[in-house]
Amino acid sequence: MGERILLVEDEEKLARMVELELQYEGYTVEKAFDGRTGLELALGGGFDLVLLDIMLPALSGMEVLRRLRRESQVPVIMLTARDTVVDKVSGLDMGADDYVTKPFAIEELLARIRAALRKRPARPAEEAPLLTAGPLVMDTERHEVTVNGQSVALTRREFDLLRCLLEHKEKVLTREALLDQVWGFDFAGETNAVDVYVRFLRSKLDEQFHFKLIHTVRGVGYTIREEGNP
Repeated sequence: MGERILLVEDEEKLARMVELELQYEGYTVEKAFDGRTGLELALGGGFDLVLLDIMLPALSGMEVLRRLRRESQVPVIMLTARDTVVDKVSGLDMGADDYVTKPFAIEELLARIRAALRKRPARPAEEAPLLTAGPLVMDTERHEVTVNGQSVALTRREFDLLRCLLEHKEKVLTREALLDQVWGFDFAGETNAVDVYVRFLRSKLDEQFHFKLIHTVRGVGYTIREEGNP
């Protein structure tokens, strides 16, 4: 499956529960806990669907939807605790594709997600979701990584960490930021988990194919740079 879903929900326990269920179904999930951050992520593109709560701090879900629809037609399912006709009609009129009323059964949410994804227009071939760095190419839909055309087998965690670094290529990400984006906000382990998985990636990529991909910024974190960049 592999579709990317953005979940904008300020109730962290609910967000974590939904995230785990979606990941179990094979989706890739990114979370935001306020409307402003959610809008920035959604406008950044790359998502196949957005789950958007109405009652959000910083920027309401309705305002996020209004601004998002100026630039994107990504499917949006509204999550609302207000089961009124006015709220539902307002959301649909502003461009929402569907709505789910809280509390909801996860089976219903999953069914509505599948329905919304079936309705989306096919992605043009030229917009294939490829991330690159030097000889490395990541196909995020096929969940494949190649270097000079040779396939590289990665675990799911290794793939997610590499994807995060590639999506922020040339930017330095702290260990804390990587833990939050790859492991989740409630990860209870140590930050050296990032170091361990960076070593795994280096052994499969840098050392195996003899090129420098993942750079350490001492005292800060990690970054991916194209070969030849300082």
